[in-house]
Amino acid sequence: MGRLVGVDLARALAVFGMFAVHVGPFEAAPGDVGGWVRTLSEGRASALFATLAGFSLMLIAGRFEPRTGLAGRQAKARIVIRAGILLAAGTALTMTNFGDAVILNAYAVFFLLALPLTRLRARTLAITAAVLALVGPQVAFGLRTWLGEPILNSINAYDPLERLCGVGVLDLLLTGFFPAITWMPFVIAGMALARLDLAAGAVQRRLAVLGPALIVLGYGTSWLALKVFGGAIPDHMPDGMPPTDAMAEAAGSGPPPGTRSFEPDPWLLLAAEPHSGSTFDVIGCLGVAITVLVGATVAMARLPRLRRLAGPVIAVGTMSLTVYVGHILAILALPGENATPPDANSTVLLGAFVLGAVVFAALWSRVFRRGPLEYLLNDATRLARFVR
Repeated sequence: MGRLVGVDLARALAVFGMFAVHVGPFEAAPGDVGGWVRTLSEGRASALFATLAGFSLMLIAGRFEPRTGLAGRQAKARIVIRAGILLAAGTALTMTNFGDAVILNAYAVFFLLALPLTRLRARTLAITAAVLALVGPQVAFGLRTWLGEPILNSINAYDPLERLCGVGVLDLLLTGFFPAITWMPFVIAGMALARLDLAAGAVQRRLAVLGPALIVLGYGTSWLALKVFGGAIPDHMPDGMPPTDAMAEAAGSGPPPGTRSFEPDPWLLLAAEPHSGSTFDVIGCLGVAITVLVGATVAMARLPRLRRLAGPVIAVGTMSLTVYVGHILAILALPGENATPPDANSTVLLGAFVLGAVVFAALWSRVFRRGPLEYLLNDATRLARFVR
């Protein structure tokens, strides 16, 4: 079970990284630890979360060998039910002021798209993830350029999901913060990792080399390419992330009411900025995810004292859905919360969120095996037993 404890630890670190992105200091003073953590987590925490989602999906579908026959059909039904619940929960949260930074509805799409791949072996999954990482960003850029804003906005105009919460099918597949076309490599890579015996020393050594190599390849090649070709990240995309519609409107630069800007910037194909959706960004984030996962796995297996000390943090990883939804609700409850992140963001606030999550998870796990939302999700998926 040591390798699964390592997965839980990695999942907790991903959740804390998203805390940092959402409430950490946005303009930190030099030497501010919170600002450094936020910069390090931007885009990478959610990529790690998506990679671990692929890992979790394979725990349902059959980790080392895919479930077949009745067990296989019921496993797929459980995944579909989970996707439906996550889509509903994500849509509800997206309807709040938190907006399109919610990842749960994207998770639902990832799960459904991954269903046909659950029977593939690790090598095939890894190759699939690599091909999508190389091709997906270019295809996404080509589609956005070819379709153009009028067609994209016309599609959104007839999308009931877009009208309901502002994040429609087009966002989930192509144009949003977490578009499937550029985020599926993380999920599929996580599925490939689940097929491996992470407790085996040979596997750990290979991953310990692969992860940092991908980091250097992704971020190093992007840096070199921008230096050679003289490119720069556009000023209208701070931190590599497109502003939300509400932020753009507040700045007086938003698109006309009822429409959105989908103008693609070719320089972003060379950038490795968070959420730029480039091949370099995907490769670098995958390297970070693999490095964190193998590091957490090795640490939990070989350092029993650290494993005991990390127990409360590991508990956060076992109820990541509860903690993730809870932190969004807490942010929305902060005084002065509107379309932008809370004005009171600081290292102290980030520390309070992390401490609150750890204390809650530690106390809850003393009595219950799962988090409250995990219990509800598990109970709902029991409907799959009626599949024949």
